[in-house]
Amino acid sequence: MAIRHEQPADLAAIFALTETAFRTMPFSDGTEHHLVNRLRSDGDLTLSLVAENTDRAIIGHIAFSPVTISDGTQHWYGLGPVSVMPSQQNRGTGSALVHRGITEMTRRGARGIILLGNPEYYSRFDFIHDPELQYPGPPAEYFQRLVIGGARPTGTVRYAKAFR
Repeated sequence: MAIRHEQPADLAAIFALTETAFRTMPFSDGTEHHLVNRLRSDGDLTLSLVAENTDRAIIGHIAFSPVTISDGTQHWYGLGPVSVMPSQQNRGTGSALVHRGITEMTRRGARGIILLGNPEYYSRFDFIHDPELQYPGPPAEYFQRLVIGGARPTGTVRYAKAFR
C-alpha cells in the first residue's frame, strides 16, 4: 500500500470510494461523498490523502479541513471523512491514513485536530473526549480532540461550511 496526496485524476475514484465506504454505516447520513467535493470546491480541503493498493487502485481516503473554535484558538482542523473500501477494512489502511494525516498536519503547523468518531478506535491515536470542547448534536463522547501543540482550547467547535 502507498499513501499519497490526491491528484485531479483521483476525484471520481474518491467520490465512489467514499459513497461505497459509508453506504452501510449506521451513523451515515448518505452525503459523505458529496461532502468531500464541497470541501474541495469551497477551498476548505486542507489535506486530502489517498491509499493505493499494489494495483494502484484507490482503496482509502482521508480529508482534513479547518475548524473554528469559539475561544479564538487558531490552526485547528477537523479530520474526516475517512473512507476505506469495505473489502479492505481491518487491514490497517485507515490507521495508516490517520497516522500519515496527523504527521502531515503537524508539519503544516496544525495545533490540534478534532473529529467525530468511535472513541474505542480513535483512542489508539491519542484522541480523547474533552468536555471543555463541545460540538452540539451528536453524543458528546464521540466528539474528540488531539492537541498537537499549544494550549488546550475550550468552547464550541464549528466545522467548515460544507458540513452545515
